[in-house]
Amino acid sequence: MRNIQFATENYIYRFLYTLVIALAGGILFSLISLPIPWLLGPMAAVLIGSRFQKIKVFWPDYIRDTGLIVVGYLLGLSFSREAVIQISHKLPSMFLTTILLIAFCGLTAFSISKLTGIDYPTILIGSIPGGLSQMIAFAEEMKGINITIVAFFQVSRLILIISIVPLLIFSPLFSGHTNPLFQNTIPPNSLAPSHVIIFAAVSILCAFLGKKAKLPTPFLLGPMAGTAALILIGFKGIAVPGTLLNLSQFMIGAYVGLLLKPQMLEKKVQITFISILSGLILIAGSLGLSLLLIFLHDFSPATSYLSVAPGGMDQMGIIAHEVRADLSVVTGYQVFRIFFIYFIIPPLLRYIFRAFQKKKART
Repeated sequence: MRNIQFATENYIYRFLYTLVIALAGGILFSLISLPIPWLLGPMAAVLIGSRFQKIKVFWPDYIRDTGLIVVGYLLGLSFSREAVIQISHKLPSMFLTTILLIAFCGLTAFSISKLTGIDYPTILIGSIPGGLSQMIAFAEEMKGINITIVAFFQVSRLILIISIVPLLIFSPLFSGHTNPLFQNTIPPNSLAPSHVIIFAAVSILCAFLGKKAKLPTPFLLGPMAGTAALILIGFKGIAVPGTLLNLSQFMIGAYVGLLLKPQMLEKKVQITFISILSGLILIAGSLGLSLLLIFLHDFSPATSYLSVAPGGMDQMGIIAHEVRADLSVVTGYQVFRIFFIYFIIPPLLRYIFRAFQKKKART
């Protein structure tokens, strides 16, 4: 009993330590006016704080999941009837950009494998964008895959993209026309309590239904789908207060900051350098794809880039909302890629790896 009490107190102490440094990071980034400070500030602070071994950082999954529910709701607000029709017309380009991005990842992974001597399957699984948990789970199923390297590549790419993409998007390079905020919302203070309860209940229920159905990122996609359904049948959404959006960013940012664990790696310097190089190449490649989208559909630069940026859909959605990019388009492209990676990529990789192993056995 005493051991359980000690463990509980230890977790509380670690959580409070993490909470304080995450708050400090958010406040600091706000004071120096960096973009999306309540996402990047906690992430950077917890990432730095986790390097000190005296106190181990701790951030419960359910706090991150709560933040994802808010962001999922925000993304769902963008799915008006007009937006859904517009997205359905863009399915061919969604397929094209997804295939090109994954092919680019495959070529990059092949080049890095040749240069470093790390086996190609490990580098490839670590390079596939948009499916962190899915790719790590897949790596655990496959024989001969270095799971530590896969996890490090996936997490370092995610952190690199979350750090660099906002700086790019908020720079003059991506200035251009902006889209109006949601037309199908009304201010929170003009709503009946029953209206708030309906949206909150549907978002939370769909999050847990998504988890039961084993959807990728269920606490994001579930509320998004539930909110979109309510909007499509005629409900007016509730505008998300800035304070609530900042809080959700804080919940997600602190969690992302504790994912990177270089101490688990052998050859830390080499792997860190390679993973950063791989992430930078992927950012450059997605910039090229965004030019293709501008040519095909005349999207704004911000909308085009955030649609193909190989980061997490929640973070790209937050940035899209902040710069007033077309959130429905960004979400549509990101969701398409997530489901493509979730359902198509694992069987395809199994086929490639079997062929790779047969070729290796012959030589």
